[in-house]
Amino acid sequence: MGKKGNTPMTPKAAARIQGTNAKANGGKTSKGSFPARAQAAAANNQNSGN
Repeated sequence: MGKKGNTPMTPKAAARIQGTNAKANGGKTSKGSFPARAQAAAANNQNSGN
């Protein structure tokens, strides 16, 4: 397996992660969970132009 670069989290990727988690947990996403942090990172990246 090759070396991975730093790819910024996108809103589309964060939505996919959050949707998969919500399906597995009855529609709920916990505060501080990986999907929540992914969503925050995507919003931060979008606001900073990344």
